[in-house]
Amino acid sequence: MARSSKRGPFVANHLIREIRNLNIQKKRKLITTWSRASAIVPIMIGHTIAVHNGREHLPIYVTDRMVGHKLGEFVPTRNFRGHAKSDKGSRR
Repeated sequence: MARSSKRGPFVANHLIREIRNLNIQKKRKLITTWSRASAIVPIMIGHTIAVHNGREHLPIYVTDRMVGHKLGEFVPTRNFRGHAKSDKGSRR
């Protein structure tokens, strides 16, 4: 079920607070977060946010086309290494 439009998008409080402080100071620095469920809002444009993928923080540069999506959508959690090589001995 979708979130009510009356409540607005979910963004972690610490993330909003830090981005507002950086915007006031007109600075750009790497912001680290574990909040993959936070939505990307317009005040985040131009910032680099390091989002946790379960093992490490991967930096994401936020552009205007990302607004409305979640931070976790841009950080893959699984690393597909391909299917196993063909093993002729296992065939009948």
